[in-house]
Amino acid sequence: MNHYLSLILFEPLVGALVLLLVNKRNEDAIRWIANVTALVGFVISMPLWFWYNPSSADFQLVERAPWIPSVGAEYFLGVDGLSVLLILLTTMMGSIAVLSSWTAITDRVKEFYIFLLVLQTGMLGAFMSLDFLLFFLFWEVMLVPMYFLIGIWGSDRRLYSAIKFFLYTLVGSVVMLLGILALYFHNHTVTGVYSFDVTQYHKLAVPFNLQWWVFLAFFLGFAIKVPMFPFHTWLPDAHTDAPTAGSVILAAVLLKMGTYGFLRFSLPILPDASRHFVPMIVVLSVIGIVYGALVALAQKDWKRLVAYSSVSHMAMVMLGMFALNPVGITGSIVQQLNHGISTGALFLIVGIVYERRHTREISEYGGLSKVMPVYAAVFLIMTMSSIGLPTLNGFIGEFLILQGVFVASKAWAAFAASGVVLGAAYMLYLYQRTMFGKVENPKNERLTDLSNREFATFAPLIVLAVWIGLYPAPFLRRLETSVQHIMTRVDSQYAQAYADCGAGAPTAAQIAANPAAKFMASMPCDANGNPLPEKK
Repeated sequence: MNHYLSLILFEPLVGALVLLLVNKRNEDAIRWIANVTALVGFVISMPLWFWYNPSSADFQLVERAPWIPSVGAEYFLGVDGLSVLLILLTTMMGSIAVLSSWTAITDRVKEFYIFLLVLQTGMLGAFMSLDFLLFFLFWEVMLVPMYFLIGIWGSDRRLYSAIKFFLYTLVGSVVMLLGILALYFHNHTVTGVYSFDVTQYHKLAVPFNLQWWVFLAFFLGFAIKVPMFPFHTWLPDAHTDAPTAGSVILAAVLLKMGTYGFLRFSLPILPDASRHFVPMIVVLSVIGIVYGALVALAQKDWKRLVAYSSVSHMAMVMLGMFALNPVGITGSIVQQLNHGISTGALFLIVGIVYERRHTREISEYGGLSKVMPVYAAVFLIMTMSSIGLPTLNGFIGEFLILQGVFVASKAWAAFAASGVVLGAAYMLYLYQRTMFGKVENPKNERLTDLSNREFATFAPLIVLAVWIGLYPAPFLRRLETSVQHIMTRVDSQYAQAYADCGAGAPTAAQIAANPAAKFMASMPCDANGNPLPEKK
Protein backbone atom coordinates (compact mmCIF):
# COMPACT_ATOMS: atom_id res chain seq x y z
CA MET A 1 0.00 0.00 0.00
CA ASN A 2 1.40 3.37 -1.04
CA HIS A 3 -0.11 5.25 1.90
CA TYR A 4 -0.24 2.54 4.54
CA LEU A 5 1.82 4.46 7.11
CA SER A 6 -0.31 7.55 6.61
CA LEU A 7 -3.41 5.45 7.26
CA ILE A 8 -1.98 4.26 10.59
CA LEU A 9 -0.76 7.76 11.43
CA PHE A 10 -3.93 9.75 10.83
CA GLU A 11 -6.59 7.19 11.78
CA PRO A 12 -6.61 8.32 15.46
CA LEU A 13 -6.78 11.95 14.35
CA VAL A 14 -9.80 11.17 12.15
CA GLY A 15 -11.45 9.58 15.17
CA ALA A 16 -10.75 12.72 17.20
CA LEU A 17 -12.34 14.87 14.47
CA VAL A 18 -15.41 12.62 14.47
CA LEU A 19 -15.71 13.09 18.23
CA LEU A 20 -15.82 16.86 17.70
CA LEU A 21 -19.13 16.37 15.87
CA VAL A 22 -20.73 14.31 18.66
CA ASN A 23 -22.86 15.99 21.33
CA LYS A 24 -20.87 16.06 24.56
CA ARG A 25 -23.91 14.81 26.51
CA ASN A 26 -23.93 11.55 24.54
CA GLU A 27 -21.12 10.03 26.60
CA ASP A 28 -21.80 6.40 25.69
CA ALA A 29 -21.48 7.19 21.98
CA ILE A 30 -18.26 9.09 22.65
CA ARG A 31 -16.79 6.14 24.53
CA TRP A 32 -17.77 3.70 21.79
CA ILE A 33 -16.35 5.87 19.01
CA ALA A 34 -13.07 6.37 20.88
CA ASN A 35 -12.69 2.67 21.64
CA VAL A 36 -13.54 1.59 18.10
CA THR A 37 -11.09 4.16 16.73
CA ALA A 38 -8.27 2.94 18.98
CA LEU A 39 -9.00 -0.74 18.31
CA VAL A 40 -9.18 -0.21 14.54
CA GLY A 41 -5.87 1.65 14.75
CA PHE A 42 -4.28 -1.36 16.42
CA VAL A 43 -5.80 -3.80 13.93
CA ILE A 44 -4.66 -1.88 10.85
CA SER A 45 -1.13 -1.59 12.27
CA MET A 46 -0.78 -5.35 12.81
CA PRO A 47 0.14 -6.13 9.16
CA LEU A 48 3.38 -4.21 9.82
CA TRP A 49 4.55 -7.28 11.73
CA PHE A 50 4.11 -9.47 8.64
CA TRP A 51 4.92 -7.01 5.85
CA TYR A 52 8.20 -5.80 7.30
CA ASN A 53 11.15 -7.60 5.70
CA PRO A 54 13.83 -8.18 8.37
CA SER A 55 16.47 -9.02 5.77
CA SER A 56 16.35 -5.58 4.13
CA ALA A 57 18.62 -2.86 5.49
CA ASP A 58 16.58 -0.05 3.92
CA PHE A 59 13.65 1.83 5.40
CA GLN A 60 10.44 0.26 4.17
CA LEU A 61 6.90 1.39 3.26
CA VAL A 62 8.41 4.77 2.46
CA GLU A 63 6.13 7.71 1.70
CA ARG A 64 7.67 10.93 0.43
CA ALA A 65 6.17 14.20 -0.75
CA PRO A 66 7.13 17.90 -0.67
CA TRP A 67 5.97 19.63 2.51
CA ILE A 68 7.78 22.98 2.86
CA PRO A 69 9.96 23.12 -0.29
CA SER A 70 11.38 26.55 0.55
CA VAL A 71 13.34 25.06 3.47
CA GLY A 72 13.77 21.54 2.09
CA ALA A 73 11.30 19.91 4.49
CA GLU A 74 9.38 16.85 3.29
CA TYR A 75 6.52 14.64 4.36
CA PHE A 76 8.85 11.67 4.65
CA LEU A 77 7.77 8.49 6.44
CA GLY A 78 9.37 5.06 6.68
CA VAL A 79 9.99 2.22 9.10
CA ASP A 80 12.72 -0.19 10.12
CA GLY A 81 12.65 -2.94 12.73
CA LEU A 82 13.03 -0.49 15.62
CA SER A 83 10.13 1.72 14.59
CA VAL A 84 7.90 -1.22 13.62
CA LEU A 85 8.00 -2.61 17.15
CA LEU A 86 7.45 0.81 18.72
CA ILE A 87 4.53 1.59 16.39
CA LEU A 88 2.85 -1.69 17.32
CA LEU A 89 3.49 -0.97 21.01
CA THR A 90 1.93 2.48 20.57
CA THR A 91 -1.26 1.31 18.87
CA MET A 92 -1.72 -1.56 21.32
CA MET A 93 -1.16 0.54 24.44
CA GLY A 94 -3.30 3.31 22.97
CA SER A 95 -6.26 0.97 22.59
CA ILE A 96 -5.69 -0.39 26.11
CA ALA A 97 -5.52 3.12 27.58
CA VAL A 98 -8.77 4.13 25.90
CA LEU A 99 -10.55 0.97 27.07
CA SER A 100 -9.29 1.38 30.64
CA SER A 101 -10.93 4.81 30.85
CA TRP A 102 -14.50 3.62 30.23
CA THR A 103 -15.67 4.08 33.83
CA ALA A 104 -12.69 6.01 35.22
CA ILE A 105 -13.44 9.22 33.30
CA THR A 106 -16.82 10.81 34.01
CA ASP A 107 -16.02 14.51 33.60
CA ARG A 108 -15.51 16.16 30.20
CA VAL A 109 -15.47 12.77 28.54
CA LYS A 110 -15.44 14.12 25.00
CA GLU A 111 -12.38 16.31 25.49
CA PHE A 112 -10.52 13.51 27.28
CA TYR A 113 -10.80 11.07 24.40
CA ILE A 114 -9.99 13.74 21.82
CA PHE A 115 -6.74 14.55 23.62
CA LEU A 116 -5.90 10.86 23.98
CA LEU A 117 -6.36 10.20 20.25
CA VAL A 118 -4.40 13.30 19.21
CA LEU A 119 -1.61 12.17 21.53
CA GLN A 120 -1.51 8.82 19.73
CA THR A 121 -1.11 10.51 16.35
CA GLY A 122 1.80 12.53 17.74
CA MET A 123 3.56 9.44 19.06
CA LEU A 124 3.08 7.48 15.83
CA GLY A 125 4.33 10.40 13.76
CA ALA A 126 7.53 10.66 15.76
CA PHE A 127 8.29 6.97 15.24
CA MET A 128 7.59 7.13 11.49
CA SER A 129 9.21 10.45 10.53
CA LEU A 130 12.38 10.43 8.45
CA ASP A 131 12.40 14.21 8.07
CA PHE A 132 13.89 15.99 11.08
CA LEU A 133 11.48 18.93 10.97
CA LEU A 134 8.50 16.58 10.66
CA PHE A 135 9.84 14.57 13.61
CA PHE A 136 10.14 17.74 15.67
CA LEU A 137 6.57 18.71 14.79
CA PHE A 138 5.18 15.40 16.05
CA TRP A 139 7.49 15.55 19.08
CA GLU A 140 5.90 18.86 20.04
CA VAL A 141 2.37 17.70 19.21
CA MET A 142 2.67 15.12 22.00
CA LEU A 143 3.40 17.79 24.58
CA VAL A 144 0.05 19.61 24.45
CA PRO A 145 -2.45 16.74 24.90
CA MET A 146 -0.41 15.16 27.70
CA TYR A 147 -0.29 18.53 29.47
CA PHE A 148 -4.09 18.74 29.39
CA LEU A 149 -4.59 15.08 30.32
CA ILE A 150 -2.58 15.63 33.50
CA GLY A 151 -3.82 19.16 34.19
CA ILE A 152 -7.56 18.51 33.78
CA TRP A 153 -8.12 14.86 34.72
CA GLY A 154 -5.27 14.39 37.19
CA SER A 155 -5.40 14.18 40.97
CA ASP A 156 -4.78 16.77 43.68
CA ARG A 157 -1.50 18.37 42.50
CA ARG A 158 -2.32 18.04 38.82
CA LEU A 159 -1.60 21.65 37.81
CA TYR A 160 1.84 21.62 39.42
CA SER A 161 2.70 18.29 37.79
CA ALA A 162 1.36 19.34 34.38
CA ILE A 163 3.29 22.61 34.35
CA LYS A 164 6.47 20.87 35.53
CA PHE A 165 6.12 18.27 32.77
CA PHE A 166 5.47 20.98 30.18
CA LEU A 167 8.42 23.18 31.17
CA TYR A 168 10.94 20.33 31.41
CA THR A 169 9.96 18.94 28.02
CA LEU A 170 9.78 22.36 26.39
CA VAL A 171 13.29 23.31 27.50
CA GLY A 172 14.64 20.04 26.12
CA SER A 173 12.77 20.54 22.86
CA VAL A 174 14.12 24.06 22.28
CA VAL A 175 17.71 22.97 22.86
CA MET A 176 17.19 19.93 20.62
CA LEU A 177 15.88 22.22 17.86
CA LEU A 178 19.15 24.17 17.97
CA GLY A 179 21.02 20.91 17.38
CA ILE A 180 18.74 20.03 14.46
CA LEU A 181 19.37 23.43 12.86
CA ALA A 182 23.13 23.03 13.30
CA LEU A 183 23.01 19.75 11.36
CA TYR A 184 20.70 21.34 8.80
CA PHE A 185 23.17 24.12 7.98
CA HIS A 186 26.18 21.81 8.12
CA ASN A 187 24.47 19.50 5.62
CA HIS A 188 23.99 22.49 3.31
CA THR A 189 27.65 23.44 3.67
CA VAL A 190 28.76 19.93 2.71
CA THR A 191 26.20 19.04 0.02
CA GLY A 192 24.90 22.41 -1.15
CA VAL A 193 21.34 21.24 -0.44
CA TYR A 194 18.97 22.41 2.27
CA SER A 195 17.35 19.26 3.63
CA PHE A 196 16.03 17.74 6.86
CA ASP A 197 16.37 14.21 5.42
CA VAL A 198 17.43 11.95 8.30
CA THR A 199 18.69 9.24 5.94
CA GLN A 200 21.03 11.81 4.37
CA TYR A 201 22.26 12.84 7.81
CA HIS A 202 23.07 9.18 8.52
CA LYS A 203 25.61 9.36 5.67
CA LEU A 204 27.00 12.73 6.72
CA ALA A 205 30.52 13.09 8.11
CA VAL A 206 30.14 15.61 10.91
CA PRO A 207 33.38 17.04 12.37
CA PHE A 208 33.88 16.33 16.04
CA ASN A 209 33.99 20.01 17.00
CA LEU A 210 30.37 20.20 15.81
CA GLN A 211 29.37 16.71 16.92
CA TRP A 212 30.06 17.20 20.61
CA TRP A 213 27.80 20.17 21.19
CA VAL A 214 25.03 18.88 18.90
CA PHE A 215 25.19 15.64 20.88
CA LEU A 216 24.76 17.59 24.12
CA ALA A 217 21.78 19.45 22.62
CA PHE A 218 20.17 16.15 21.62
CA PHE A 219 21.17 14.63 24.94
CA LEU A 220 19.26 17.25 26.91
CA GLY A 221 16.12 16.82 24.81
CA PHE A 222 16.19 13.03 24.86
CA ALA A 223 17.48 12.57 28.44
CA ILE A 224 14.59 14.64 29.82
CA LYS A 225 12.12 12.44 27.97
CA VAL A 226 13.71 9.09 29.02
CA PRO A 227 14.10 10.44 31.80
CA MET A 228 17.70 10.06 32.95
CA PHE A 229 19.04 11.11 36.32
CA PRO A 230 19.14 14.05 37.21
CA PHE A 231 16.44 15.12 34.71
CA HIS A 232 13.90 12.66 36.13
CA THR A 233 12.19 14.80 38.76
CA TRP A 234 9.16 15.60 36.60
CA LEU A 235 8.29 11.92 36.13
CA PRO A 236 7.15 10.82 39.63
CA ASP A 237 4.90 13.87 39.90
CA ALA A 238 3.46 13.42 36.41
CA HIS A 239 2.80 9.71 36.98
CA THR A 240 1.30 10.23 40.42
CA ASP A 241 -1.12 12.92 39.32
CA ALA A 242 -1.97 11.70 35.80
CA PRO A 243 -5.16 9.70 35.19
CA THR A 244 -4.60 5.97 34.72
CA ALA A 245 -4.69 6.18 30.92
CA GLY A 246 -2.18 9.03 30.99
CA SER A 247 0.20 7.06 33.21
CA VAL A 248 -0.11 4.00 30.96
CA ILE A 249 0.74 5.97 27.81
CA LEU A 250 3.46 7.94 29.57
CA ALA A 251 5.23 4.83 30.86
CA ALA A 252 4.63 2.53 27.91
CA VAL A 253 5.29 4.88 25.00
CA LEU A 254 6.28 8.48 25.79
CA LEU A 255 9.42 7.55 27.70
CA LYS A 256 10.52 5.51 24.68
CA MET A 257 10.65 8.69 22.61
CA GLY A 258 13.87 9.63 24.39
CA THR A 259 15.61 6.29 23.89
CA TYR A 260 14.33 6.19 20.30
CA GLY A 261 15.94 9.59 19.72
CA PHE A 262 19.33 8.33 20.88
CA LEU A 263 19.07 5.26 18.63
CA ARG A 264 17.72 7.01 15.54
CA PHE A 265 19.72 10.24 15.69
CA SER A 266 22.52 10.49 18.25
CA LEU A 267 24.34 7.20 17.65
CA PRO A 268 24.22 7.03 13.82
CA ILE A 269 24.63 10.76 13.11
CA LEU A 270 27.05 11.63 15.93
CA PRO A 271 29.05 8.42 16.52
CA ASP A 272 32.29 10.05 17.66
CA ALA A 273 30.54 12.24 20.21
CA SER A 274 28.46 9.27 21.34
CA ARG A 275 31.66 7.39 22.17
CA HIS A 276 33.24 10.46 23.71
CA PHE A 277 30.37 10.91 26.17
CA VAL A 278 30.04 7.22 27.11
CA PRO A 279 31.63 7.78 30.56
CA MET A 280 29.17 10.56 31.39
CA ILE A 281 26.15 8.54 30.30
CA VAL A 282 27.36 5.42 32.08
CA VAL A 283 27.78 7.31 35.36
CA LEU A 284 24.32 8.88 35.08
CA SER A 285 22.79 5.52 34.13
CA VAL A 286 24.40 3.68 37.04
CA ILE A 287 23.22 6.37 39.46
CA GLY A 288 19.74 6.16 37.93
CA ILE A 289 19.60 2.37 38.28
CA VAL A 290 20.54 2.36 41.97
CA TYR A 291 18.87 5.63 42.97
CA GLY A 292 15.56 4.81 41.28
CA ALA A 293 15.43 1.38 42.91
CA LEU A 294 16.33 2.63 46.40
CA VAL A 295 13.80 5.46 46.28
CA ALA A 296 11.15 3.03 45.01
CA LEU A 297 11.82 0.89 48.09
CA ALA A 298 11.07 3.86 50.34
CA GLN A 299 7.73 4.81 48.76
CA LYS A 300 4.41 4.62 50.57
CA ASP A 301 2.40 5.61 47.49
CA TRP A 302 1.71 2.65 45.17
CA LYS A 303 1.80 4.70 41.98
CA ARG A 304 4.89 6.64 42.99
CA LEU A 305 6.73 3.37 43.62
CA VAL A 306 6.00 2.21 40.07
CA ALA A 307 7.08 5.64 38.77
CA TYR A 308 10.50 5.38 40.41
CA SER A 309 10.84 1.84 39.11
CA SER A 310 10.62 3.38 35.63
CA VAL A 311 13.59 5.62 36.43
CA SER A 312 15.63 2.54 37.32
CA HIS A 313 14.47 0.44 34.36
CA MET A 314 15.06 3.17 31.79
CA ALA A 315 18.53 3.81 33.23
CA MET A 316 19.23 0.13 32.59
CA VAL A 317 18.08 0.63 28.99
CA MET A 318 20.49 3.54 28.56
CA LEU A 319 23.38 1.57 30.05
CA GLY A 320 22.82 -1.27 27.60
CA MET A 321 22.55 1.15 24.69
CA PHE A 322 25.84 2.89 25.47
CA ALA A 323 27.73 -0.34 25.87
CA LEU A 324 28.02 0.33 22.13
CA ASN A 325 27.94 -3.27 21.02
CA PRO A 326 25.21 -5.17 19.13
CA VAL A 327 24.15 -7.30 22.09
CA GLY A 328 23.79 -4.36 24.45
CA ILE A 329 21.86 -2.25 21.94
CA THR A 330 19.57 -5.15 21.05
CA GLY A 331 18.92 -5.76 24.74
CA SER A 332 18.14 -2.10 25.32
CA ILE A 333 15.52 -2.11 22.55
CA VAL A 334 13.93 -5.34 23.77
CA GLN A 335 13.87 -3.98 27.30
CA GLN A 336 12.07 -0.86 26.09
CA LEU A 337 9.28 -3.10 24.83
CA ASN A 338 9.31 -5.10 28.04
CA HIS A 339 9.12 -1.96 30.15
CA GLY A 340 6.17 -0.75 28.10
CA ILE A 341 4.35 -4.03 28.65
CA SER A 342 5.10 -4.61 32.34
CA THR A 343 5.04 -1.04 33.65
CA GLY A 344 1.99 -0.16 31.57
CA ALA A 345 0.26 -3.14 33.18
CA LEU A 346 1.41 -2.09 36.66
CA PHE A 347 -0.16 1.34 36.23
CA LEU A 348 -3.38 -0.33 35.09
CA ILE A 349 -3.24 -2.46 38.24
CA VAL A 350 -2.88 0.62 40.45
CA GLY A 351 -5.68 2.37 38.58
CA ILE A 352 -8.14 -0.47 39.16
CA VAL A 353 -7.89 -0.37 42.96
CA TYR A 354 -7.70 3.43 42.96
CA GLU A 355 -10.99 3.55 41.07
CA ARG A 356 -12.55 1.37 43.78
CA ARG A 357 -10.93 2.87 46.89
CA HIS A 358 -9.66 6.32 45.79
CA THR A 359 -6.38 5.89 47.63
CA ARG A 360 -2.90 4.83 46.52
CA GLU A 361 -1.42 4.36 50.00
CA ILE A 362 0.15 0.90 50.22
CA SER A 363 -0.75 0.69 53.91
CA GLU A 364 -4.46 0.92 53.01
CA TYR A 365 -4.32 -2.48 51.34
CA GLY A 366 -3.45 -6.02 52.36
CA GLY A 367 -4.89 -9.45 51.74
CA LEU A 368 -6.40 -8.44 48.39
CA SER A 369 -5.70 -11.89 46.96
CA LYS A 370 -8.50 -13.20 49.17
CA VAL A 371 -11.14 -10.85 47.76
CA MET A 372 -9.69 -10.29 44.25
CA PRO A 373 -8.01 -13.58 43.23
CA VAL A 374 -7.97 -12.94 39.47
CA TYR A 375 -6.59 -9.45 40.06
CA ALA A 376 -3.89 -10.91 42.32
CA ALA A 377 -2.95 -13.50 39.69
CA VAL A 378 -2.58 -10.86 36.97
CA PHE A 379 -0.58 -8.67 39.35
CA LEU A 380 1.72 -11.61 40.13
CA ILE A 381 2.41 -12.28 36.44
CA MET A 382 3.26 -8.64 35.75
CA THR A 383 5.36 -8.41 38.92
CA MET A 384 7.42 -11.39 37.76
CA SER A 385 7.63 -9.80 34.31
CA SER A 386 9.00 -6.59 35.80
CA ILE A 387 11.50 -8.50 37.95
CA GLY A 388 12.78 -10.46 34.95
CA LEU A 389 11.75 -13.99 35.87
CA PRO A 390 12.89 -16.53 33.24
CA THR A 391 10.07 -17.55 30.86
CA LEU A 392 8.66 -14.00 31.00
CA ASN A 393 9.60 -11.04 28.82
CA GLY A 394 11.71 -9.12 31.32
CA PHE A 395 14.36 -11.83 31.47
CA ILE A 396 15.56 -11.73 27.86
CA GLY A 397 15.98 -7.95 27.85
CA GLU A 398 17.90 -7.86 31.12
CA PHE A 399 20.04 -10.83 30.08
CA LEU A 400 21.07 -9.21 26.78
CA ILE A 401 21.82 -5.90 28.48
CA LEU A 402 23.95 -7.58 31.15
CA GLN A 403 25.78 -9.57 28.48
CA GLY A 404 26.48 -6.49 26.38
CA VAL A 405 27.52 -4.39 29.37
CA PHE A 406 29.76 -7.18 30.69
CA VAL A 407 31.69 -7.15 27.39
CA ALA A 408 32.24 -3.41 27.74
CA SER A 409 33.02 -3.36 31.47
CA LYS A 410 32.65 -5.84 34.30
CA ALA A 411 32.23 -2.97 36.77
CA TRP A 412 29.29 -1.58 34.80
CA ALA A 413 27.75 -5.05 34.75
CA ALA A 414 28.04 -5.29 38.54
CA PHE A 415 26.08 -2.07 39.01
CA ALA A 416 23.50 -3.21 36.47
CA ALA A 417 23.10 -6.52 38.30
CA SER A 418 22.53 -4.65 41.57
CA GLY A 419 19.62 -2.90 39.91
CA VAL A 420 18.08 -6.26 39.04
CA VAL A 421 18.33 -7.39 42.67
CA LEU A 422 16.90 -4.14 44.03
CA GLY A 423 14.11 -4.32 41.46
CA ALA A 424 13.08 -7.69 42.79
CA ALA A 425 13.17 -6.29 46.32
CA TYR A 426 10.77 -3.38 45.79
CA MET A 427 8.36 -5.33 43.58
CA LEU A 428 8.12 -8.29 45.95
CA TYR A 429 7.75 -5.88 48.86
CA LEU A 430 4.85 -4.19 47.08
CA TYR A 431 3.16 -7.46 46.20
CA GLN A 432 3.54 -8.89 49.71
CA ARG A 433 2.15 -5.76 51.38
CA THR A 434 -0.90 -5.48 49.13
CA MET A 435 -1.83 -9.05 48.23
CA PHE A 436 -0.89 -11.22 51.22
CA GLY A 437 -1.90 -11.21 54.87
CA LYS A 438 -5.29 -10.58 56.44
CA VAL A 439 -7.94 -8.23 55.08
CA GLU A 440 -7.69 -5.85 58.02
CA ASN A 441 -9.29 -2.82 56.39
CA PRO A 442 -13.10 -3.27 56.28
CA LYS A 443 -13.24 -1.14 53.12
CA ASN A 444 -11.37 -3.87 51.24
CA GLU A 445 -13.72 -6.70 52.16
CA ARG A 446 -16.26 -5.92 49.45
CA LEU A 447 -13.92 -5.01 46.63
CA THR A 448 -15.00 -6.58 43.35
CA ASP A 449 -12.61 -8.61 41.21
CA LEU A 450 -11.68 -7.76 37.63
CA SER A 451 -14.58 -7.21 35.26
CA ASN A 452 -14.46 -8.66 31.74
CA ARG A 453 -13.54 -5.24 30.37
CA GLU A 454 -10.71 -4.82 32.87
CA PHE A 455 -9.36 -8.30 32.17
CA ALA A 456 -9.45 -7.52 28.45
CA THR A 457 -6.96 -4.69 29.03
CA PHE A 458 -4.49 -7.17 30.54
CA ALA A 459 -4.98 -10.10 28.15
CA PRO A 460 -2.72 -8.88 25.30
CA LEU A 461 -0.04 -7.82 27.80
CA ILE A 462 0.02 -11.26 29.43
CA VAL A 463 0.19 -12.95 26.02
CA LEU A 464 3.13 -10.76 24.97
CA ALA A 465 4.93 -11.24 28.28
CA VAL A 466 4.81 -15.02 27.85
CA TRP A 467 5.53 -14.94 24.09
CA ILE A 468 8.65 -12.77 24.40
CA GLY A 469 9.79 -14.75 27.42
CA LEU A 470 9.50 -18.14 25.73
CA TYR A 471 10.19 -17.30 22.08
CA PRO A 472 11.92 -13.93 21.56
CA ALA A 473 13.45 -14.88 18.19
CA PRO A 474 10.83 -13.11 15.99
CA PHE A 475 11.39 -9.86 17.86
CA LEU A 476 15.17 -10.15 17.79
CA ARG A 477 15.13 -11.00 14.08
CA ARG A 478 13.25 -7.78 13.28
CA LEU A 479 15.87 -5.74 15.11
CA GLU A 480 18.98 -7.20 13.46
CA THR A 481 19.28 -4.82 10.50
CA SER A 482 18.45 -1.75 12.61
CA VAL A 483 21.17 -2.62 15.11
CA GLN A 484 23.59 -3.46 12.30
CA HIS A 485 22.97 -0.05 10.74
CA ILE A 486 23.75 1.71 14.02
CA MET A 487 26.89 -0.34 14.56
CA THR A 488 28.00 0.18 10.97
CA ARG A 489 27.88 3.93 11.48
CA VAL A 490 29.72 3.73 14.78
CA ASP A 491 32.35 1.28 13.53
CA SER A 492 32.86 2.82 10.07
CA GLN A 493 33.54 6.25 11.55
CA TYR A 494 35.86 4.52 13.97
CA ALA A 495 37.76 2.80 11.20
CA GLN A 496 37.98 6.08 9.27
CA ALA A 497 39.45 7.80 12.31
CA TYR A 498 42.13 5.10 12.45
CA ALA A 499 42.90 5.53 8.76
CA ASP A 500 43.11 9.32 9.08
CA CYS A 501 45.63 8.88 11.89
CA GLY A 502 47.72 6.55 9.77
CA ALA A 503 47.37 3.60 12.13
CA GLY A 504 45.39 1.40 9.79
CA ALA A 505 41.73 0.60 10.16
CA PRO A 506 40.77 -2.21 12.53
CA THR A 507 39.51 -5.39 10.93
CA ALA A 508 35.90 -6.51 11.10
CA ALA A 509 36.92 -9.26 13.53
CA GLN A 510 38.58 -6.71 15.82
CA ILE A 511 35.53 -4.49 15.75
CA ALA A 512 33.21 -7.39 16.52
CA ALA A 513 35.35 -8.64 19.38
CA ASN A 514 35.98 -5.35 21.18
CA PRO A 515 33.82 -2.51 22.43
CA ALA A 516 34.33 0.79 20.66
CA ALA A 517 35.63 2.51 23.78
CA LYS A 518 38.59 0.13 23.92
CA PHE A 519 39.61 1.03 20.36
CA MET A 520 39.21 4.74 21.06
CA ALA A 521 41.51 4.49 24.06
CA SER A 522 44.22 2.84 21.93
CA MET A 523 44.05 5.31 19.04
CA PRO A 524 47.25 7.32 18.41
CA CYS A 525 45.13 10.39 17.66
CA ASP A 526 41.54 11.41 18.00
CA ALA A 527 38.83 11.67 15.32
CA ASN A 528 40.08 15.13 14.29
CA GLY A 529 43.63 13.92 13.78
CA ASN A 530 44.96 15.53 16.97
CA PRO A 531 47.66 13.47 18.71
CA LEU A 532 46.71 11.87 21.98
CA PRO A 533 49.13 12.12 24.89
CA GLU A 534 51.46 9.18 25.20
CA LYS A 535 50.61 6.60 27.83
CA LYS A 536 53.08 6.54 30.69
